[in-house]
Amino acid sequence: MRLFAGNFIKRIVLFGFLFMFIGCSGSLPASIGDFAPCPESPHCVSTKSSSKEQGIEPFKYFVSKEKAKQGLLEIVRKMPGAEIKINRENFAHSEFTSPVMGFVDDVEFYFEESGVINFRSSSRIGYYDFDANRKRMEEIRKQFSAVSGVK
Repeated sequence: MRLFAGNFIKRIVLFGFLFMFIGCSGSLPASIGDFAPCPESPHCVSTKSSSKEQGIEPFKYFVSKEKAKQGLLEIVRKMPGAEIKINRENFAHSEFTSPVMGFVDDVEFYFEESGVINFRSSSRIGYYDFDANRKRMEEIRKQFSAVSGVK
């Protein structure tokens, strides 16, 4: 009986811990589509940020905006945990969900006629993301260069 009680308590603690983190998606920010500034916490990168820690270069393209958008969204669709939620003429929003804990990052793309794609990538919850957003966006940049006319 004592062994059973010990295992039972361990299971309760484990489930309690898992429950705290399961569904850590947070809620969809109301600012999606508004190109909101990054919060002070270091889990966001933005092409509009002047901060060294949060600033990142926009994507550039030398093909039609439609072709650039089609290529970029195809890259996003193939990435693990990605789901495109909004796809409008000059704007796209995708969610990236981490496989283990279910954390959600929001990525917003703003397609400009000038051959520039500005973007913002941010975790919904937490303080630090171990540069996951920056690394993801640099991986997308690397793949996007093959379809964007950038040499």
